[in-house]
Amino acid sequence: MTTLARPCLMILLAAALAPISAFPQAPRALKIVVPFPPGNGTDILARLMAPKMTAATGQAVIVENRGGANGQIGAEAVAHAAPDGTTILFTSPSTHVTAIFLSKNLPYDPIRDFTPITAAVEPVTVMTVNPSLPVNSVKELIAYAKANPGKLNYSSPGVGAVFHMSGELFKLGAGVDIVHVPYKGASPALQGVIAGEVAIGFNSLASVLPHLRSGKLKVLAVLEANRYPGLPDVPSMREVLPGFEKPASWFGLFGPAGLPAATTAKLHDELVASLKDPEVHHKIDELAMAVIASTPEQFSAMLKSGIDQYGRLIKAAGIQPE
Repeated sequence: MTTLARPCLMILLAAALAPISAFPQAPRALKIVVPFPPGNGTDILARLMAPKMTAATGQAVIVENRGGANGQIGAEAVAHAAPDGTTILFTSPSTHVTAIFLSKNLPYDPIRDFTPITAAVEPVTVMTVNPSLPVNSVKELIAYAKANPGKLNYSSPGVGAVFHMSGELFKLGAGVDIVHVPYKGASPALQGVIAGEVAIGFNSLASVLPHLRSGKLKVLAVLEANRYPGLPDVPSMREVLPGFEKPASWFGLFGPAGLPAATTAKLHDELVASLKDPEVHHKIDELAMAVIASTPEQFSAMLKSGIDQYGRLIKAAGIQPE
């Protein structure tokens, strides 16, 4: 071996024997667990946000669907994940609010086992009816329902879903007797109204827009406190039923319990930045959702307020855990 070659060989050997930690490490991928099947609102948003986060941070962001048990399987997986900032949950009140009251053996504690990061968006909710129903306003629907007690029904994606709670809140506020028909998912529940299997539906505005334009559905009200700018002629439910308070319907992100404050703040800032990206924000508008982008503290307060609201509603409606 030449004298010149020896130093080169020594450098290569030193590099080979050096500990892995001596070299720069790529950041570990961030996994966003969506506890519902693909195509759900949280899934759509997560897949819009992920590439923006990757581009901004250089960290790979993976969206993983873990559906089942009304979202509880995916939520439990995140509750048991290491609080290192690499696994977070993107969910709705079904896993963290209604599950408290309607699941006999909930495998996690929605407050104790999670760290709130941000309430991301709120979808606009509407009341729709099949065009064959001879009503054109909420007032006419209430009058018709009172004249035909127990003969009208409404659909929801399942017991305890936000749209189920919306229907129960309407029943109590309007003093009408309409029957809940649970389906297995939001899409079948919507199709049930279109097909005339049920008369009334409570749905996200984004899901019904094509059917409103085609005349397959009629929209009677938005459940928000104020009219939706995209449907200026459609009244808010509060205009008909003063004091009506739409059930909490945020889509939010949680980490496991014990997530360090600095990690929570970092994730919050990255997630909010992706929500406010012009392309993502435009898509959110198209989906008839409103960006919330709350702080962790605000989200924690929203969660506790929602639990109180749903608890009172479920008790008043006499809904029993399954």
